[in-house]
Amino acid sequence: QVQVVESGGGLVQPGGSLRLSCAASGSIFSIGTMAWYRQAPGKARELVAKITSGGLTNYADSVKGRFTISRDNANTMYLQMNSLKPEDTAVYHCDAEVLAGGTWLNYWGQGTQVTVSS
Repeated sequence: QVQVVESGGGLVQPGGSLRLSCAASGSIFSIGTMAWYRQAPGKARELVAKITSGGLTNYADSVKGRFTISRDNANTMYLQMNSLKPEDTAVYHCDAEVLAGGTWLNYWGQGTQVTVSS
């Protein structure tokens, strides 16, 4: 069984920073692309950033230059968020392509709340 768990959210003032983590665990043979999505109340889910197993990255225009996605060799992905704005307030979810039991499946975490407010 595979689990994906996010952490690192919280309340921060505009202009502040947060670092989110996403840890995948379980019977994992390999992990492909990992991504961060966010969803604010009343808004559609938005792809924030993604990173391939080879380290290639892609960002939403709204976060370019402020957010940095990265991953390590221990099945963990990070999102460094700087210069946060109130419009960044949302629940941030992790999505991971995982090879387990001979099958590639996407796993979705429960999410971590990020609130940007003074």
